[in-house]
Amino acid sequence: MSDTPQTVSVHILDKEYQVACPADEVDSLTQAAKYLDKRMSEVRNSGKVVGLDRIAVMVALNITHEFLSGVSQHTESQSNLSQRLDRLNERVGSALAEHKQLNL
Repeated sequence: MSDTPQTVSVHILDKEYQVACPADEVDSLTQAAKYLDKRMSEVRNSGKVVGLDRIAVMVALNITHEFLSGVSQHTESQSNLSQRLDRLNERVGSALAEHKQLNL
């Protein structure tokens, strides 16, 4: 298993994002991006939420709620899960910052 970063291209709501992640986490990142794309597409297609920012916030809230509900039902280590979420949050933040910078 290698921690060497590599750039991965993911597609979310018909937009491409370049995300750096360790080589041994590429599959997990790809699965997460597909899941996020599916959830965001469902919200967008419902027609109840307009705008990419609002769609992203609604999906983030829903996923966070599901996650927190699941944590209360399982005995997994909270620190391990928190660390993984922090890493994912950093990746998403970097991708969004890069995307925002490209739009300026």
